[in-house]
Parts: sequence; C-alpha cells; structure tokens
Amino acid sequence: MRRKDLEITDRPQIDAILERALVCRLGLSSGAQPYVVPLAFGYDKKALYFHGALVGRKMEIIRENPRVCFEVDIDHEVVRREGSCNWSIRYRSVIGFGMASIVEEVGAKGAALDVIMRHYGGQGYSYDERMLAATAVIRVDIESIHGKTRYGGKDRPDGKEAQDGMQEG
Repeated sequence: MRRKDLEITDRPQIDAILERALVCRLGLSSGAQPYVVPLAFGYDKKALYFHGALVGRKMEIIRENPRVCFEVDIDHEVVRREGSCNWSIRYRSVIGFGMASIVEEVGAKGAALDVIMRHYGGQGYSYDERMLAATAVIRVDIESIHGKTRYGGKDRPDGKEAQDGMQEG
C-alpha cells in the first residue's frame, strides 16, 4: 500500500470491518477479462462464504480460475470543501485475496449458509435438501488481507489534516 499511514494492519480491526459490511464485491478473472460481482456473504475469520445459482458467469469463471480478490467497505461519508478538487470521502475498507472452491457436500453447504445467515443477524436455520441441492455455495479461503482507513482530512489518528482530499490517495 502506497500510503502506509492509512493502512490497517490490526487483524481485529479488519475483522470488525468485515463483520459490519453488508455487501462484499468478489473480483474474478476469465482470461484477460475481469468481472466483479456484489454479493451477500458470511465471514468466519478464515474464509468468506457466498451463495447463488448453480449456473451463470460467476460459477463458470470460478471453475476456470479459482483465484479471487474481494473488497468490502463501511462508514462512508462525503467530505465537502471549498473548490471541487478539495472534496474527499471517508471510509474504511478491506481488500483480500484467496482461493475459491465450490462447496458440494450437503452438511458443509448448510454450515456455510449458517455463517451467511449469522452475518445478517439470523440463527438456528434449517434448510430443505431440495433447496440445498439447487443452491451453489462458494468458499473463499483467505490468503492475504489488509485494510485502509481514509479520513478525508479530518479525525486522522496522527491529528493532521490533509490540505486537500486529492492528496490522501
């Protein structure tokens, strides 16, 4: 990361961002063509879990190339200032890389769906076997992960304020 002063390296802070995020963007690559899809997800500190249809572009790409990137972000706020080039935005984000696999075993699918349900506040669910058979579950084992805080020139941990939003990169 170019701006080390904005980097989050503390794993509990990274976990907290992942636990609060509502949408995870999953980045995939098919040949020279990138593909990003926003998804509901679950996180268990080792892996991310997604669900969806058994067929479609996402599933085709994962079968072709299981290497993925993911991104989540929270705490968004536009920082308005004098002059259009001085505007900025505040946020906290996490980007990571990993290896995707398709969960096939029924019990493992149910456990993965439980992780997703807990992420959104649910618990104690049971799943119809026909529904499980018709649902794809993807597990992404996290290989690397880092976070970033962008303060937008105010409330920085070092007490300094950026002169303009464009400098914060």
